[in-house]
Amino acid sequence: MNLMSEPAPASPMLTGLKRGLLHRCPNCGRGRLYMRYLKVDPECEACGHHLGEYPADDGPAYFTILLVGHLFVAPLLFLPWIWQASPFIVAPVTLIPLAALTLLLLPRVKGGVIGALWAIRMKKAEDAPS
Repeated sequence: MNLMSEPAPASPMLTGLKRGLLHRCPNCGRGRLYMRYLKVDPECEACGHHLGEYPADDGPAYFTILLVGHLFVAPLLFLPWIWQASPFIVAPVTLIPLAALTLLLLPRVKGGVIGALWAIRMKKAEDAPS
């Protein structure tokens, strides 16, 4: 018996999440996921997988807001200077970095959602004939 056998392959969910977070095709990991900022490439340039069939919709925006709100906004409320400083100082000092963070996280979260949808094989439902 060989104790140095190959490691078990990663679960499809972890593989899909990792590839999506890196803006790569969840199927092959080589092709790009986006054409532009949040516009999903309809087809992977490397493996031909149809990327436009995963219904990410509003999920990534909700998850991004949830992450930013819980990890950054909530702790800010415990800082005394938030309540003591002028609102004309607090607003730009907090809102500009939070907006930038949200815009940086959104494509990564969307990629993760698309990777998760790929892992569970959830695709858009075809339009049923009437």
